[in-house]
Amino acid sequence: MISYEEAFAIIMNSAFTLETESVELVRTLNRVLASDIQSDTDMPPFNKSAMDGYACRREDLQEILSVIEIIPAGSLPQKAIQENECSKIMTGAIVPQGADCVVNVENTEIIPENKIRITDSSIPDNICYQGEDIKRGEVVLRRGALILPQHIAVLVNAGISGVPVYRKPRISIITTGSELVEPGEALPAGCIRNSNSYQLIGQVQKMFIEPEYLGIASDTEDSLNLLIRKALQSSDVVILSGGVSMGDYDLVPAVLKANGVKILFDRVAMQPGKPLTFGTKDKTTIFAFPGNPVATFLPFEIMAKPFIYKLMGHNYIPKTFPLITGTDFKRKTGDRKAFVPVKIDNGKVFPVEFHGSAHINALCFAEGFISFPVGVLEIKKSEAVNVISL
Repeated sequence: MISYEEAFAIIMNSAFTLETESVELVRTLNRVLASDIQSDTDMPPFNKSAMDGYACRREDLQEILSVIEIIPAGSLPQKAIQENECSKIMTGAIVPQGADCVVNVENTEIIPENKIRITDSSIPDNICYQGEDIKRGEVVLRRGALILPQHIAVLVNAGISGVPVYRKPRISIITTGSELVEPGEALPAGCIRNSNSYQLIGQVQKMFIEPEYLGIASDTEDSLNLLIRKALQSSDVVILSGGVSMGDYDLVPAVLKANGVKILFDRVAMQPGKPLTFGTKDKTTIFAFPGNPVATFLPFEIMAKPFIYKLMGHNYIPKTFPLITGTDFKRKTGDRKAFVPVKIDNGKVFPVEFHGSAHINALCFAEGFISFPVGVLEIKKSEAVNVISL
């Protein structure tokens, strides 16, 4: 059995970056940039008005000003501003030559003969200056960025249409266990529903990756062989749940080895998730999680997810929040790094009712996990902890 930290290092050091491809802007959400992006223009591309008002010279603000034209957004000014002149201007329009400020409409008074008077001259410039946000040629997004909606807007403004990204990994999911029954089927005595597969499918889909679900392998070598061979032929990542403990029917490690998988570890000093098995074959990576649902859910989130993102060129770090405990947390043994589901109330951390790694319902009421380091049996009330967000 190796430590959680050693296991995580082995997993991440096994990752390599997948090849790149170009995708349309509308397909980029949650993809990972494969190159730096430079802007092809200044942003703003010209001096533009920050509001509806009148473009004028600051030195003339105490004078009666003649309105010489109206400048809508998207139109070029036709006249330069001279002494005691102004142009009515709309938000986003080009500021005409000669003007050095825009007086908002609320601070003006219209008077006869197409003139205005400034009622409050203590105004800012109200101009968005050319290049003040981004200069032409400036790197606006870095390789490895996970593309969010705000990044898509930046890509558009930078003049990008075909976006270079890393390929999504091909992920196969297999669940093992003769006792498992698919949703919608009758539940015979002694059987349980196959929740792990659909939980894992959802976790992968949350990463905007569509996995291939290969079904349930019964507790026989032939059944496991059939699905594992299929997965190894077509996948970058194979995820299994169940069949990795010490029981007579826990056949997954042996079948993986028989199919040429190099097992890098098969026990981790973590709770839940101790029987986690990790291996590789050529350029395919295998995660074999325990059968209990929390022992599948948590290791995926904190170990498999960072690995999958690294395949796509992104350095994923789970979001954590520093908070203090609202009560004492205790456990009986300290031989493993333990993860405990928690809820947050008034900025303090409290445990949720949790009966162990089979109690997946507990996670429906949890907002995150905190961890006990190896050897620590108690975390006292008001002690600082880091909450790993769900």
